[in-house]
Order: sequence, then structure tokens, then C-alpha cells
Amino acid sequence: MILRWREIVSNCLWLHFLTVFPPLPASIVDWSSGSNTGRFNAQQLLNARRFLTVSLLSMIMAKEGDNVLDLCCGSGDLAFLLSEKVGPNGQVTALDFSKEQLQIAASRQRMRFKPCYKNIKWVEGNAVDLPFSDSYFDGITIGYGLRNVVDRPKAIEEMCRVLKKGSKVSVLDFNKSTHPIAISFQDWVIDNVIVPVASGYGLGSEYEYLKNSIKKYLTGDELEKIALEAGFSTAKHYEFSGGLMGNLVASR
Repeated sequence: MILRWREIVSNCLWLHFLTVFPPLPASIVDWSSGSNTGRFNAQQLLNARRFLTVSLLSMIMAKEGDNVLDLCCGSGDLAFLLSEKVGPNGQVTALDFSKEQLQIAASRQRMRFKPCYKNIKWVEGNAVDLPFSDSYFDGITIGYGLRNVVDRPKAIEEMCRVLKKGSKVSVLDFNKSTHPIAISFQDWVIDNVIVPVASGYGLGSEYEYLKNSIKKYLTGDELEKIALEAGFSTAKHYEFSGGLMGNLVASR
């Protein structure tokens, strides 16, 4: 199973930093103790899931029966949370460019039995050329995906186009801070938490690019400006976790 950083940055709240892990096998997760022997207990996983739910889902105000989109969905963590939010009468469309990740997501869906999980549709596609009509969705989330899109302004334009008037998009990612202390803190977390833990799974080399990719990303002010230029009526970027993470919330 190929693990990518956005699966690693979505399931585990560790040392009070939001650091991502994919669904972990039973041999790694310690469901009975809080020991720090290299295993992660159930409460940490639940805390991380709750944190992501609050950060993204509440921002777009998704409700029962809504039609929502999860962009750059990877193996489906956020899509499953969205399906619980909109319920069996809602619809979740989860889009990713990776056919392999979508196959993993679909296999996970087949192993889940809540009625709401049947409302997820997996779509292979491009974030800068969305295969949906105008004003189609009641809300959009994208978790740790926009930073890896080459043409970010175009992706934000596309989100605005397919979103219904009055609805919201929530974009969660690592924050590109302009404050030296926050930058130093973020670098320390990446070097001393994220990369070492990823290395424990043999994935260290895949995460060493993280600092450079953040430096090439957009600041909160830049994200707000691009969202307004794309046609959103309001745009606000929030920093949290000591400036480690950022969440852009824009209203159509």
C-alpha cells in the first residue's frame, strides 16, 4: 500500500502537533494503553479525527442531505467524515488524480457498513479542470492537496465555479507563515516529528521535501487574495497549532 503525506497528516494528534498517518494496521495501533513505546493508542486517533472534523467540516457548514465535494481525496479519510455529516440522503463526491489512491479508497468503502458510506462516489480527475457543472455543490473541502497543485489560482477558480452561491470551501494545509518564530517552530516539527516518524515506516525520503514545498506555497494573505480574485465574496485564512497549520475558508 502506497502511503502519501496527506494520508499521514490526517489521523494522529501526536505531541499536540497535527501530524498525519493513514489508517494504521492493528499491529501498530495499541488500542489498550497509552504507552509511548512507538505505538499509538485509540484516543490519539479519535482526537485527530475529531480535530479534522472541526477544522474542515464545520467550516463549510455541511448538513444532512447536502451535496459536497472532497478534492484531492487520497484514500478517502475526509470523504468518509463528510459522508457521516451529510448522511445517507446526502451525496459525497471524492476526486483525486491518482487512480491507485481511489482504488484504495473504494476498497475501504466496501469494508464499511454504515448506510451513509454508500453515498460516496469516487472520481478520477484534475483539480484545475473539474468535470462538474456550475453551481453544483453545497460545500467543498480539500485537505493537504492544494499545495501540491501546480496552478493553484486555476484550482481555486474551479472550486468557485462548481460551488453554489452562498456556500463555502475549506482548504486545510500546512501554513506558510511570515513570522520567524512560527517558521522555526514549523521547521522543528518537520525535522524532529514528521520526518523521523515517517522514517520509521520507511517513508522518510518522501517527507524530506516538505519544508521546500511549504516555502513554495502561498501565505494566508496570498490565498485570501487569490480566492477573492477567483470570484469568492469573502475569504479568511486561519492559523492554528502554533502557526503549523492553516485553513482558508471562502464563501461563494
